[in-house]
Amino acid sequence: MDRAKIIETTKDFLSTEFEVDRESIAPDSSLKDTLSLDSLDYVDLVVVIEENFGIVLTGEDFKNVVTFDDFYTLVEQKLAA
Repeated sequence: MDRAKIIETTKDFLSTEFEVDRESIAPDSSLKDTLSLDSLDYVDLVVVIEENFGIVLTGEDFKNVVTFDDFYTLVEQKLAA
């Protein structure tokens, strides 16, 4: 899956799951702030990512994820592994 497809897929499920406007999901936007994530929301986020991309994530994977661009890179790396 290429990066453009990852971005479109992500916008689709995150806008629905977290009830945010697709346009607010910008590469340089904060993942946590845009989605209003608390610690329990991260669990929901991991579940929808795993369901939509068929990858397994851990809390450690999110250590360096600040922006959506960081998130897209993480997904790309996991899909390539």
